[in-house]
Amino acid sequence: MELRVLGCSGGIGADLRTTSLLLGEHVLIDAGTGMCDLRLAQLAKIRHIFVTHSHLDHVAGIPLLVDTIFDTLESPLTVHARRETLTALREHIFNDIIWPDFTRIPNHRTPVLRYQEMVPGEQRTIGECTVEMIPVNHAVPAAGYRLSGSSGTVAFSGDTSTNDEFWGALNRHDELDALIVEAAFPDRDLQLSRLAQHYCPQLLAADLAKLNHRPRVFITHLKPGDEDLIMRECRHAMPDFDLQRLQVGESFSL
Repeated sequence: MELRVLGCSGGIGADLRTTSLLLGEHVLIDAGTGMCDLRLAQLAKIRHIFVTHSHLDHVAGIPLLVDTIFDTLESPLTVHARRETLTALREHIFNDIIWPDFTRIPNHRTPVLRYQEMVPGEQRTIGECTVEMIPVNHAVPAAGYRLSGSSGTVAFSGDTSTNDEFWGALNRHDELDALIVEAAFPDRDLQLSRLAQHYCPQLLAADLAKLNHRPRVFITHLKPGDEDLIMRECRHAMPDFDLQRLQVGESFSL
């Protein structure tokens, strides 16, 4: 199974798309603006969305996706997330004010959208891939995911900052081929990073030292305009790791 990057920027602009990863043909990991570049036939195949947290740059595509493909769905589109994230979607997006409540369309017995609560530490098998939810530290309740298949293992931090849980969970496993982890701001914005609960290079370096594995590391969620600076600072702060900037179109085998 292939994991393909659809969007990985910390903002929007020409050629910039926010976070979304496509796992195989039927699963999204987050649904930021990156998923909106998929063709209609590709959108129609999506059946599951694993959401890291409720911030708009990670969920903006969900209401538009459901509205686009609802008449083609023979079974509900399932959103997997923490309870707090599902509550936010229910109360603030699918509330019949911002967007229709598709959990009751066409009726409550056979809806086109359903929520499936997932708790940190839980694993779910979708096709050939096992998806494990891992708690992380962010401004709202959030999670990362460890994705494992017969060909490899990839971990995705989602949005986070200094914590022990994510790294401890990865260390409990024997394998990790690639790590997708955020560094949203340059080091000059250290105080903003702490306030917003995002990594900057020096905060990420301190946490990456907790990892027992030596995977390829892909930096994501970089602030538009500061990408080159953030990457220089990351490489300076973490010289022992193989660091690359995550790019749209990048793919990983699972």
